[in-house]
Amino acid sequence: MSVDRDILQLARPEILALKAYQSAREEFVGGAREMILLDANENPYPSAVNRYPDPMQKELKQKLGKFKQCPPDQIFLGNGSDEVLHLLMQIFCVPGKDKAVILPPTFGMYQVCADINGVETIAVPLTARFQLDVLAIEATYAQQPKMIFIPSPNNPSGNCFPQEELLTIIENFPGIVVLDEAYVEFTANASLLNRLDEFPHLIIVQTFSKAQGMAGVRLGMCYAHASIIALLNKLKAPYNLNVLTQKAVMRQLDRQDEVGREVAEMLAEKNRIITTLEGLALVEEIFPSDANFFLLRVADSERIYHQLLEEGIVVRNPSKQVHCQNTLRISVGTPLENDMLLAAFNKINRS
Repeated sequence: MSVDRDILQLARPEILALKAYQSAREEFVGGAREMILLDANENPYPSAVNRYPDPMQKELKQKLGKFKQCPPDQIFLGNGSDEVLHLLMQIFCVPGKDKAVILPPTFGMYQVCADINGVETIAVPLTARFQLDVLAIEATYAQQPKMIFIPSPNNPSGNCFPQEELLTIIENFPGIVVLDEAYVEFTANASLLNRLDEFPHLIIVQTFSKAQGMAGVRLGMCYAHASIIALLNKLKAPYNLNVLTQKAVMRQLDRQDEVGREVAEMLAEKNRIITTLEGLALVEEIFPSDANFFLLRVADSERIYHQLLEEGIVVRNPSKQVHCQNTLRISVGTPLENDMLLAAFNKINRS
């Protein structure tokens, strides 16, 4: 059986049979010749945005593909990673029948996507130290889950999972493995993007919202086997990525040296914050972090959360999640913002 056919057998039959909407712009191939565009009922008077965007984002995928060393036919671009996650679940999971594995504490959108799409989740909690419970994950295979969602670095704990454990899961999982690398630029651990050809059931999701500093443009990237990308392109909205986003990301790809400097500064600031907070009596523990945020444990997270709000500082209180009792998740800000955070903690520590 070919790799393509093996992947397609995991997809829902109605998705395979779907005839996607095709815009007039997709049907037209003009080459180098400048054409008169009278096909899409647009306002013809020039502005920066009077024409529909390229529905397949070909120029952006070419440039991103060179940057990531990934062929364009293995790239899907979505309106944030949320769109990517929804589409993947719609492609592979039959509502009311198929199951997806999640690993709490984890990114909340996995459960939201499952709930919206009528997909049952099998929750396999991480260990108390926020590590993968590989044996417990393997025990779910008897239920034939269609998908598993693994964020590494994990959110909210901030740690990466050991690559050998990830590979064990990828090699043996009976369905689609979605590896969410939203914070990959902040870690010394290597991305598995260069392993896609070895694992046709592996899907890697990344984003421009974190290290790239472009949360406002809403760009999520999905890297996968070309057969999976073709299904995503079939299911997506015709113009899911607008002109402004495509142009902004093209410009951002030309300033990666500056992005690297910003990442280095954020990591240095994270170490500075953690070193200072570790000396405060109210901080019981700070967990290892491979991201631009960290998780700390205090005696009363609800009280300190509100005290920080009174100081004008918003952090995340994930204490209701498994293993996260009395914790706060704190993102790294600018040096000035971090100074204000530390001053607020010192004030609370003295109170």
